Amino acid sequence: MHYRLIANFLGITLAITGLFMGLAAFVSFLFSEREASRILMAGVFTFMVAGVVYYASRGEKREEIRHRDAFLIVTLTWSIMSLFSTIPYLMTGTFTSFTDAYFESMSGFTTTGASVLTDIEVVSKGVLFWRALTHWIGGMGIIVLALAVLPMLGGGGMQLFKAEVPELSVDRLQPRILDTAKALWFIYVGLTLANAALYMAGGMTLFDAVCHAFATLATGGFSTKNASIGHYQSAFIDYVAVVFMFLAGVNFSLYFLVLKKQPLRIFRNAEFRFYGCVALTATLLLFLTVWACGLYPAWDALRYAAFQAVAIMTTTGFATADYEKWPVFAQMVLVMLMFFGGMIGSTGGGIKQVRMLIILKQGYRELFQLIHPRAVISLKLDEKYLTKELLGSIWGFFFLFLSVTAVATLAMTAVGIDIVTSASTVISAICNVGPALGEAGPAENYAGLPPAAKWILSFCMLTGRLEVYTVLILFIPAFWKK
Repeated sequence: MHYRLIANFLGITLAITGLFMGLAAFVSFLFSEREASRILMAGVFTFMVAGVVYYASRGEKREEIRHRDAFLIVTLTWSIMSLFSTIPYLMTGTFTSFTDAYFESMSGFTTTGASVLTDIEVVSKGVLFWRALTHWIGGMGIIVLALAVLPMLGGGGMQLFKAEVPELSVDRLQPRILDTAKALWFIYVGLTLANAALYMAGGMTLFDAVCHAFATLATGGFSTKNASIGHYQSAFIDYVAVVFMFLAGVNFSLYFLVLKKQPLRIFRNAEFRFYGCVALTATLLLFLTVWACGLYPAWDALRYAAFQAVAIMTTTGFATADYEKWPVFAQMVLVMLMFFGGMIGSTGGGIKQVRMLIILKQGYRELFQLIHPRAVISLKLDEKYLTKELLGSIWGFFFLFLSVTAVATLAMTAVGIDIVTSASTVISAICNVGPALGEAGPAENYAGLPPAAKWILSFCMLTGRLEVYTVLILFIPAFWKK
């Protein structure tokens, strides 16, 4: 384990975090807020700590980052970023509790969108912008950002990329990992700007449009309004959000094909077709359920159904309706959508669409094999045969994902939370969705949960965002042995 190299990289990422705090301070200054100096002080402090860590570890000979180094770097980066992100919240008095500040920070960087703020609209613009920025940074990933701006990592950058981005999606879009990271960020920034422009066309202010665009493309869900996107009561804004939430849930490598003038290849991608079918099916089920119950007129029912289906499936977590007032069937559809998540290689959370597709394919194969025991059936995805090793890793991921969910739910009930709230908040946290059911429904938030519950959910957010393996591997004794 190269601890100096690990510390060196942590110093770099902390420096980037400090610079983003400076940007939030500048926004606060533009609005003539007294919090501007405090956010700036937080940024300067973070940058100074980053400098000390970086220079104290600069003597390490440059070597390629190994798998074990990468797992530790990624997990520590997300944890320490969330730690330093609490400073602007605490210095501005947004939170008086470190637990609440850390929960909000972790929720931001993991793009979960679960909040403990009881009145968002009284919070200063600078803090709200920092809150939105944590989403945007976490959406594409601070590791990928560092790879885009720091070529010094060389070949070891791929190990970091694999540790943060699910391995099924790690296809080098460009010959070098640096070019890959830059291409991803170019697409990410372009979509964010387009989204913000359309939000402004729908009536949002520049500030609100940018913050909501950050949250939309990161599939995060932090809003500048207490009623989330529902505050605007605008069909245009709702549909713009639906389109860009859907786009954010798509594997970003497919957009690279569009830039290479190969757009039709997207529709030949099995995961993309499955992703679209799940979205359409869920929207239809929700539409028929809420319309049949007479909750809304037909067009409003379609609008609310599409918005909630895509928001939950992509794990964005925006809300335009209180779905806890919908029939139980509709609520269960939304809970199931949390598990599906976005496509692999997207900013969305959840188990990921491709894993669900492969699990369904394998389940069908097992049933077919019972009918035709002598048949030899191979599983394929996009004309590629799936190996036993890959199938085993997917089932291993599935088992660990559900195991963490079950243990965390049990832990939540142990601190006195009812079963509906416990199960739904854990599922929401590990799938990086945000809103849940019970005490943390779309019309409520997580403020009323006890501190122990917030720490449990913070761990679930981190574990889900880093695809389970990256975090859990640190608890294996063999990981720390030479």
